[in-house]
Amino acid sequence: MIKQILKKIPRKSSKTADNREHGGNSTTRSINSNGSRSSDPVKSKAGNSNIISPQAIDSASDVVQNYGNKMQRGVNSKLNGNSTFSLFETLPGLKDVPSSEKQNLFIKKLNLCCTVFDFTDATKNLKEKEIKRQTLLELVDYVTSANGKFSETVIQEIVKMVSANLFRAFTLPRENKVVEGLDLEEEEPSMDPAWPHLQIVYEFLLRFVASPETDAKLSKRYIDQFFVVKLLGLFDSEDPREREYLKTILHRIYGKFMVHRPFIRKVINNIFYQFIFETEKHNGIAELLEILGSIINGFALPLKEEHKLFLIRALIPLHKPKCLAMYHQQLCYCITQFVEKDCKLADAVIRGFLKYWPVTNSSKEVMFLNELEEVLEATQPAEFQRCMVPLFRQIGRCLNGLHFQVAERALFLWNNDHIENLIIQNRKVILPIIFPALEKNARKHWNQAVHSLTLNVRKIFYDLDPELFKECLHKFREDESKEGEIEARREATWKRLEELAIGKAAKE
Repeated sequence: MIKQILKKIPRKSSKTADNREHGGNSTTRSINSNGSRSSDPVKSKAGNSNIISPQAIDSASDVVQNYGNKMQRGVNSKLNGNSTFSLFETLPGLKDVPSSEKQNLFIKKLNLCCTVFDFTDATKNLKEKEIKRQTLLELVDYVTSANGKFSETVIQEIVKMVSANLFRAFTLPRENKVVEGLDLEEEEPSMDPAWPHLQIVYEFLLRFVASPETDAKLSKRYIDQFFVVKLLGLFDSEDPREREYLKTILHRIYGKFMVHRPFIRKVINNIFYQFIFETEKHNGIAELLEILGSIINGFALPLKEEHKLFLIRALIPLHKPKCLAMYHQQLCYCITQFVEKDCKLADAVIRGFLKYWPVTNSSKEVMFLNELEEVLEATQPAEFQRCMVPLFRQIGRCLNGLHFQVAERALFLWNNDHIENLIIQNRKVILPIIFPALEKNARKHWNQAVHSLTLNVRKIFYDLDPELFKECLHKFREDESKEGEIEARREATWKRLEELAIGKAAKE
């Protein structure tokens, strides 16, 4: 029994000798193949014995050094993308292989397209970049013309490739031009140098999400919340072409993956909060609002409390930042959609406008007046009566504004039939509030257009209710005389103080 066990134990001495013998021969072969001194008799003896000569050691060190250089060149070629893309040329086209092999080849091409190049240097890796571009185009065609459902493995590899190419940090310095008082439209947008590849990747993702062969239940495991957050983070890109693609893709994802809808709204909400209350810098607010416009349009009635809170806490405070002009059109559409769906929200919206009404920015005031007209058109009489007193106090201030465009835009509200009817129905409350502003403009406003519009509005009120108009005029004159008396007393008080000061100085 013991002998049988001992026979199974390997004999170290014999294996070591064999290894030495094979090692000696392989070293000799390597040296010979590298053109070393194979004819040296000393070296020949060294290859067949256990004694290694100094010449053999030198030759072996040359082999190691040459091998190290080759390894370094291999690493460098991988870093430059040459090693990866040398495989690209050997891969056949997807149209050139049988249907049974297409999926595996598709996955190989997806893996190869995960390599990301540096586009800041236009002269670097030109051949490899073009090969990748052509391969991406081939992948787009494959997804577009797919006949069967995408498997879970394929979906996983697609999301991996898209993530590798799209999800990146923005390195270009960004400045908020509007905050500095410059016109955004005069500034040329920054274009991403990597767009030749990014555009095709975005097109690929769009075709994949929109494809009827993409199973939403299977895909949601990989197009998950993490993917959505990273995708929404790309909306801060300075390249408008990228934001346009993102807008379309996110809208498709919102429509296809119902499970992600509350989460997408929540993330957009958080982006707005950060923009309003922290940074006031973001490039994609207009695009996000455009997506929300179509989402709000699809809200079922009655509106959920969550949606109403989103209006009050996120959309209305978006009037606060200085760069409102960047996204005002889209914001106005979203808020009007809310009021049209639920007219009871008009009071809260108008009071929100008044809370953030600009004081010294006349161009922003004109935007507020434009949006106010849109909201008032959808406002019912009951809601109008709740907010008309503070609203027309503000409109009165606009009528007496120093900038003629603000006064002119406020007077244009009377050109809207619905708003004019609301004002006429509540004239007994509204006219006493705005009459002083109308009278001052009619007397001495320097701008001819404002002066003419004011006279027209006065005439509307006078023709409609002469008695009320006369009462307001009488009260205005009384207030004016009282103000004159107060001003006279104030001047007399100051004059008396000056005389006392002069008399005191003369005594000293």
